[in-house]
Amino acid sequence: MIPALLLTPSLAQAQWDIQDSHTTASLRGIANVGGGVAWASGTEGTVLRTEDGGYLWQTCATPPGAEKLDFRGIQAFDENTAIVMSSGKGELSRLYKTSDGCRTWKLIFTNPDAPNDGFFDTLLFLDRNLGLVFGDPAHGLNNPVEGGYYAFRIRGTYDGGKTWIPVSDPETPSPGENLMPVGSEGLFAASNSSAAVSGGWLWIGTGGGRVLRRRLYSNLEDKAFLFQGQICGGAIDPISHACGIAWMDWTNTSTPLSASGQAAGIFSLVFRTPEIGVALGGDYQKPDQTKSNAAYSLDGGATWRSVVTPPQGYRSAVAYNPTTKTWVTVGPNGTDISRDDGKNWSPLKPTASEPPDADKNWNALSLPFVVGPKGRIGKLRGDALKPANP
Repeated sequence: MIPALLLTPSLAQAQWDIQDSHTTASLRGIANVGGGVAWASGTEGTVLRTEDGGYLWQTCATPPGAEKLDFRGIQAFDENTAIVMSSGKGELSRLYKTSDGCRTWKLIFTNPDAPNDGFFDTLLFLDRNLGLVFGDPAHGLNNPVEGGYYAFRIRGTYDGGKTWIPVSDPETPSPGENLMPVGSEGLFAASNSSAAVSGGWLWIGTGGGRVLRRRLYSNLEDKAFLFQGQICGGAIDPISHACGIAWMDWTNTSTPLSASGQAAGIFSLVFRTPEIGVALGGDYQKPDQTKSNAAYSLDGGATWRSVVTPPQGYRSAVAYNPTTKTWVTVGPNGTDISRDDGKNWSPLKPTASEPPDADKNWNALSLPFVVGPKGRIGKLRGDALKPANP
């Protein structure tokens, strides 16, 4: 394996095309559909859409009652269909869906632990019908299916967002087991990427620097019945009118990422295969700190290894480019890449013809697009990640 540090200086260039979003909203949600179609989302109920690769970004109609919401996640399926997730305490966490190119929106789900509990962090779809929404730990006092104990919140849909069924644990595990947090541990909603799926496996990265892992399905027949409630033999969820989805077989593992304080932990988690994945984060209050901000796994998340050469600071999002076999991670103080599955990271720097901060002030990735504060949108140029000696 060729070390990533052998990259030539001419390769280490953050070749972003900075685009005009026509908004000053802070953007954290980005979803590239392909074929020139992409969607973005952010504060003040902002949703954007492009059909021409970002040459023109359209400002969408604001979903009803969402003028003050913070849309930190978006999942898009084509030029007409997308689901957007707002994050906030209680009823400020919601899901809206459009099927007409964002001319109109329908509220499809509101945090069931409102008004005093719950916070949505990540929205993740396996396809246009099967999806999951993940939230911070909450008490299940409003729902007999979820129980009264304090646990991470997960709901699944099998019908494109019409029905959201709670994931439950019939047992009451100890802290650090299944969906039970350790202390005040939560998830981060920085880039809508604190959970990942690949090859039938699911991973969740926590603010405690842990990874929760379980097998979702082993074949396509099992996948067809994902997120449907079990046969009722007891309590019924008052929202979906179904029994809960009983998941008890989680594996929880620790990572080398920093988990000291409420501002540190895993912010982004991606697996390019069921075995190979990376976790990025650090401490967002210490953006220049390189200690304990990245880890990688070669065995499906069963164990995590410290990187040899870390990214140049706190990182909020990571993505993989299969064409160039390159990982890209972004944050407030720069952009880094890895060509050896996360073992070594090297900075991408702007060329002389680009703005000096072209590599900085980014929140989230959906390659080739990246978004950040104050309406910032960029697009990674097609040749930016090509190896020096292919």
